Amino acid sequence: MAAPMSWRRLVYSVYTPALTGVFTRIPDRFFRTRDRRRGSSVLLLAPLLAESDPVPLASSRPPSCSGAEGIHSRFRWMADHVPAFRVPGARVRILRSPDEFYQLMKARIRTAESRVVMASLYLGTGPLEQDLVDCMQEALERSQREGVGSDLKISILLDYTRGSRGKQNSRSMLLPLLRRFPEQMRVSLYHTPDLRGVLRLLVPERFNETIGVQHIKVYLFDDSLIISGANLSDSYFTNRQDRYVLLEDCGEVADFFAELVGAVGDVSLQLAPDDSVRMLEGMVHPYKGDRAEFSASARRRIMSVVNAARMRQHLQEAGPAGAEPEGEEAEPARGRSDTWVFPLVQMKPLGIHLDEQVTERLLTEAGGDARVYLTSGYFNLTRAYMRLVLGAAADYQILMASPEVNGFFGAKGVAGAIPAAYVHIARQFHSKVCQLGQQHRVQLHEYHRPDWTFHAKGLWYYLRGCDRPCLTLIGSPNFGYRSVHRDLEAQIAIVTENQELQTQLQQEQEMLYKRSTEVSSATFLRPDRYVKLWVKLVTPLIKNFF
Repeated sequence: MAAPMSWRRLVYSVYTPALTGVFTRIPDRFFRTRDRRRGSSVLLLAPLLAESDPVPLASSRPPSCSGAEGIHSRFRWMADHVPAFRVPGARVRILRSPDEFYQLMKARIRTAESRVVMASLYLGTGPLEQDLVDCMQEALERSQREGVGSDLKISILLDYTRGSRGKQNSRSMLLPLLRRFPEQMRVSLYHTPDLRGVLRLLVPERFNETIGVQHIKVYLFDDSLIISGANLSDSYFTNRQDRYVLLEDCGEVADFFAELVGAVGDVSLQLAPDDSVRMLEGMVHPYKGDRAEFSASARRRIMSVVNAARMRQHLQEAGPAGAEPEGEEAEPARGRSDTWVFPLVQMKPLGIHLDEQVTERLLTEAGGDARVYLTSGYFNLTRAYMRLVLGAAADYQILMASPEVNGFFGAKGVAGAIPAAYVHIARQFHSKVCQLGQQHRVQLHEYHRPDWTFHAKGLWYYLRGCDRPCLTLIGSPNFGYRSVHRDLEAQIAIVTENQELQTQLQQEQEMLYKRSTEVSSATFLRPDRYVKLWVKLVTPLIKNFF
């Protein structure tokens, strides 16, 4: 048996994500024009400590802790890039634990009447995931029994490579439902256009996921939805800390994300009851068709959702129906809709970079009157984001996973070295902070929790003199190279003057940070932070792939 496997072992031993750069460098030059202006593709692989000039900051604005108009005016510019949905803050709830997230999803699936829309990287194959699938089956059976509610539709969007991994996978979990309810079930498998040709043939399973994946995490039930960074897998339901926000009865926001997931589904491979896949008629194939043609077609389809939402809002604002209430009705109306939701989409392989634009401006305009708490399960800031943090005037408290709560801790093979690579990246960033004398303004923290892993990402934005945040980013992006350049991502910016919601956000932020310790130079001298020489050498080459 050993001899026939020798070629496979050879591929596995030679392959690293760095090899992928050889095959993807040419497409990268066409689809990453902004980075070409900042530096060559070689510089993108340079060490994190590369010098850069600080980005000039916008003029500082007077702080304002309360009042819808003050907070909204500060962040109104987001509506220049993306749709802006005004919702009552009382309908937004922060979930705290994986179990709460899991139980709520099961309950909402069971009671859904018209639609269930779920977008995730993958669906796991364990008992907890099977329970989730059983809830979908119960809901579909109920809809057929009731007759009038038989229009219930379930649409699931996953990544093709991750969802097809192994013999038992996401596809095999969903096939029974697809076979039994073919008119009510849709399973779409997004395939990145960057994994094609020789690259697709050579790169082994699991490693092919480094090229790019569908990474959006949206879970929608009728007119309510959960935005999160959590996948549909057992650890995310039990002991993997993430973030989750529920928007209750927010029909316009739910419609937008249902249409967004549907648009990505339209340009994805469709799973058939016989486990085959095909493209919808008239759609360009992601890896058999022309790469530029697929990306252009996909971009048009997805941006049509964004542009249509913005157009509807402009028409509402311009017309009588969108006029602000006056007199006695004005104050109650503003009180009911005291929160704004801005959906941020990032799909750089398709030429969509709305999240990047908004995040960069948000970091740029974080002046001396702001305090930012930023967290990532995989701390690996892009060069642009790093420049903005180091060149800003705001205070930054950055939370990241300690090695033992990193999702790759204890993994076999090369993956087992990934936590050490993140330690190396964090040490380089911390050294840069110290070199610039910014220790008083930029602090790193490590999350610790026995028998748990850490996957939370996003930020909380506080104004000077305020003990509660007025803005948060929550969703799937990690602020790293993959999130910006390789994967499909989505998050929301929530801007609120609702004090109860602000308190929820404050409690969420404090809950995460209270399990952390501040990082100092001494942290990296500890034996458990030792990084082998080979890891240091390869980290600059592979850090753009994890």
